[in-house]
Amino acid sequence: MLENIRVVLVEPSHPGNIGGACRALKTMGLSELWVVNPERYPDPQAQWRAAGAQDVLDNVRVCETVDEAIADCHWVVGTSTRSRSIPWPIGDVNEVAANILRQPSSSQVVILFGRETNGLSNEELQRCHQHLQIPANPDYPSLNLAMAVQVVCYELHRQAEGRAPVEAVWDRAPAPAAQTEAMLVGLETLLERVDFLDPNNPGKAMVRLRRLFTRVEPDETEVQMLRGIVRHLTTAIEKGGG
Repeated sequence: MLENIRVVLVEPSHPGNIGGACRALKTMGLSELWVVNPERYPDPQAQWRAAGAQDVLDNVRVCETVDEAIADCHWVVGTSTRSRSIPWPIGDVNEVAANILRQPSSSQVVILFGRETNGLSNEELQRCHQHLQIPANPDYPSLNLAMAVQVVCYELHRQAEGRAPVEAVWDRAPAPAAQTEAMLVGLETLLERVDFLDPNNPGKAMVRLRRLFTRVEPDETEVQMLRGIVRHLTTAIEKGGG
């Protein structure tokens, strides 16, 4: 299962953290690191910090957006130290690592790590199935980015030892993030069209709908059905002049 886990650093400002993350992955048996819009990369400091993990560093994939980094993934985890006004499924590193390893071996899992200064945005965290917190001193809970990656990778490695791969039991594959996001964007447009949502004052309705769909974890067929329903309703409204 470890080979199906992608670690993503979102807009890291220090290249040393990219190299440190590469080393953390390799020591714990992971290998896939993506970086979203890094401030400085490539950079010699990433090379120095990677030490013996040059192979992981050589295969780092750089992309421009979080959407691109998670598009093909079926289960998305976001690391966070903050509580939210609208609760989201959350667990400590032990619990979330166990949930990751319960995913079918055919599923692609991604773990998002936020910016060194302010972490992941609310919008990015709303794209996640579960939030992960690392227990720490409440008076100073902030971890260095590469150290946070090391803690999570260690727990995944520890729990994965001797664990048999999980086989899929559902009749359809889970929907990847890009398909679910396209469905939600279409649904939001439709709800604005029928005046259920006010685009100038949308409130929290779409946040709660996002939470609903991440909690339900629809499969590919279910998401395609919902997208078809949205398209047909939109066409009916247009034909009716509504």
